[in-house]
Amino acid sequence: MATIESTISPGSEAFQANRDGMLALIERVHGYERRSVATSARSRERFEKRGQLLPRERLSLLLDPGTPFLEISSLAGLGLDNPDLEKSVPGGGVIGGIGWVSGVRVMINASDSGIDAGALQPMGIPKQLRMQELALENKLPYIQLVESAGANLMTYKVEEFVTGGNLFRNIARISAAGLPVLTVTHGSSTAGGAYQTGLSDYIVMVRGRSRAFLAGPPLLKAATGEIATEEELGGAVMHTSISGLGDYLAEDDRDAIRIAREIMASIDWNRDVPAEPPRRFKPPRYDAEELLGIMPMDHKRPVDMKQVIARIADDSEFLEFGENYGGATVVGHIKIEGLPLGIITNNGPIDPAGATKATHFIQACCQSKTPILYLNNTTGFMVGRDYEEAGIIKHGSKMIQAVTNATVPQITIYCGASFGAGNYGMCGRGFHPRFCFSWPNAKTAVMGGEQAAKTMVIVTEAAMKRKGEVDQAKLDDLERRIIDRFDSQMSVFTTSARLLDDGVIDPRDTRAVLSKVLSICREAELREPQKMQFSVARP
Repeated sequence: MATIESTISPGSEAFQANRDGMLALIERVHGYERRSVATSARSRERFEKRGQLLPRERLSLLLDPGTPFLEISSLAGLGLDNPDLEKSVPGGGVIGGIGWVSGVRVMINASDSGIDAGALQPMGIPKQLRMQELALENKLPYIQLVESAGANLMTYKVEEFVTGGNLFRNIARISAAGLPVLTVTHGSSTAGGAYQTGLSDYIVMVRGRSRAFLAGPPLLKAATGEIATEEELGGAVMHTSISGLGDYLAEDDRDAIRIAREIMASIDWNRDVPAEPPRRFKPPRYDAEELLGIMPMDHKRPVDMKQVIARIADDSEFLEFGENYGGATVVGHIKIEGLPLGIITNNGPIDPAGATKATHFIQACCQSKTPILYLNNTTGFMVGRDYEEAGIIKHGSKMIQAVTNATVPQITIYCGASFGAGNYGMCGRGFHPRFCFSWPNAKTAVMGGEQAAKTMVIVTEAAMKRKGEVDQAKLDDLERRIIDRFDSQMSVFTTSARLLDDGVIDPRDTRAVLSKVLSICREAELREPQKMQFSVARP
């Protein structure tokens, strides 16, 4: 492979401006994440009085010490609980991600019960559905740390009730796919949420704290007139000795986590996945810190994406495919910590030649079973008479067909703009990439705000002329409103909040994240779980 030569000037004014802008965005992301942690931690005194651990303490104890944890959708729901972003608490009331428990790679779904007693937050259901999808696609055991007050009846929405059924359906699907489902019920698991516990293969309950019932004391009294305590209705002792719902009785949170870890250690989960010898590779020749200054804050400014590749690829080596054809679309082969990876990115709009080249490359990667990485940095497919005559729709459609039907894992990272049908051709969220992440500067939209505004101004002005008068003030106001509307929706603080990615990552962490997800995908390909007609049934 050829080594990419660096053309970056870290001392330049443009580089420093890009770097400052990126660092400000990264700090903004981390600020929102810290707010979620701090809000949950305010419940510490209440948890300690009950002899409980905070949700993130439970998670920390569950994970193998010193192992990485890939958190999913930390900004979920940002601005949806409170439109004031300085007061919003993101995360959807759920802490989720992929980590290691007793040497087994698992998906973890932990109720953030330090916030509103674990009641459902905006985007909490879609976030959990996404984690379940990732568990199924990547053949990961599914661990739940449950303590939730369920739905807030004061803000009840029928669609949340109906779509929430998918959570329970998916638990059954995960189990039936041969993927163990382990639940530690730290506190309440009530009403429909009781099935989050009941549908699990292994259930750990905590003495004096676990609660699982279809109707709590208030609802029971309202419905039937019967009076019973929470412990009588659904306590841990009752469920582990009488109903048979619980399998293990823990004395406290620490003991429950200990049992969960022992269960995972007792499952010979890695029997079908041979231990690979350590892979030998050379790190990139250039400092990952330089990724901070490559991408301009203005998506209209050109970028050489090969400079990004040079800072994530082993030894900065890149075997470019079709270098002299469709040059605005850059494709080729790299390795990440020794793992082969096809890469598709853009130095501008996608033209017919670029679409044709990308289509060919996607098919070649599928033939060789090589995963594909899409680094999104495009304002879309080229438009204009010449490009229409050259078949941009036809060739763009072929690219979209190739992306849709690819048989290898596809990973998407939004690095810059991802506009129009370019988002589709570059395996945007709607095309179900195996993993999808964003850099903090990324922008996603049907088109740029200025482009949209000018389009509508032209249409509106033409209508005014037909009526015999043009109101320039109204046109200026229309242009401003459209630009503001588009700009407010295209940033990661809107898109990630709505789960249009799996999370926002620091550009400097790109290589580490890619190494994790490639290993996850590779392991999934090797693993053959014991599928069942039904999920594991309770006695």
